[in-house]
Amino acid sequence: MIDILVYLFENYLPDACPEPAILARKLSAAGFEADDISAALTWLDGLAGDIQTPCLNPAAGAFRIYDDEEQSRLPAECRGFIAFLEQHGAIDAPLREAVIERALALPDDEVSVDRLKVIVLAVIWRFRHEVDALILEELLADDSDDEDFGVDDSVVRILLN
Repeated sequence: MIDILVYLFENYLPDACPEPAILARKLSAAGFEADDISAALTWLDGLAGDIQTPCLNPAAGAFRIYDDEEQSRLPAECRGFIAFLEQHGAIDAPLREAVIERALALPDDEVSVDRLKVIVLAVIWRFRHEVDALILEELLADDSDDEDFGVDDSVVRILLN
């Protein structure tokens, strides 16, 4: 499913992404499996709404407390990476909550940092959130051998424009 998200970054702008039925046919024609397409479209459907979060303006010095499920599914490295992004202004509290919600929507028992980076890119892509080039470089860096879903320079151009 993650490779479908990367494919979407490389080939579509958020506002130019086709309707789900048309997108499913295009993804199938591109060689993706029906189960992966269905899972990706369901995941993207959860991203389609507005950001809904009760923490629009957290007080200075406030920090996010993760519940038991979040802690078990988002290892310390992921939670630290989210904190890094927030501390450096790459995401705000509503985007952070969208990232966490979409990470927990994955079927994985534990989300890797590489998968989390793709989720952050998806949220930034969907909400057209501006991001600093150095932070974007960190998001595009492949830190592990999780999977081979390479993000090329076209993604950088899309996200910086």
